[in-house]
Amino acid sequence: MYILFEGIDTCGKSTQIDLIAQKYPEIIITHEPGGTPFGKKAREILLADTLASKRAELLLFLADRAEHYQEIIAPNKEKVIISDRGFLSGIGYALANGDFDFDELVSLNRFALEGHFPDKIVLFLTNMETLTQRTSEKELDGIELRGLEYLITVQNKMQESLQKLGINYLEVDATDSIENIHQKILSYLEL
Repeated sequence: MYILFEGIDTCGKSTQIDLIAQKYPEIIITHEPGGTPFGKKAREILLADTLASKRAELLLFLADRAEHYQEIIAPNKEKVIISDRGFLSGIGYALANGDFDFDELVSLNRFALEGHFPDKIVLFLTNMETLTQRTSEKELDGIELRGLEYLITVQNKMQESLQKLGINYLEVDATDSIENIHQKILSYLEL
């Protein structure tokens, strides 16, 4: 089973993935971008936010996604795989960046994933107050430096996209307690 944990920065995805990994060490944990050797290089470029072209940024994310699928997802399709981010983030960020068409983005991601979208998605939703507080406690990367309003727009685009895709998903209130979120996720995933 291929599962995505999606949401903007500081929403608690990594905390919940760590809790699941401790409880179920047999689960494969990965992330995009950066889950492969190529992905690590792509991540450096993407988080530096130095590309002038948003199309180049999108294509680099798609190249990472294709490599990640080939190296991590496809060879382990009989196992449980949880990825910290994936194609939904890619679509959300692309739509927030401007002039991209939703259907075209879905088609490009389907191509990168060889037609295999995840089985389940957990989408973490936060609010401006929590986002402001959590981002003030860390050093921001290039994408986060685009601003908190931008990140909330990305979150909204992810949520809107997920509602159109027909993939089994759970929305999680990222402002809830870590334990409550953990229990909701475990019930949903039925691991």
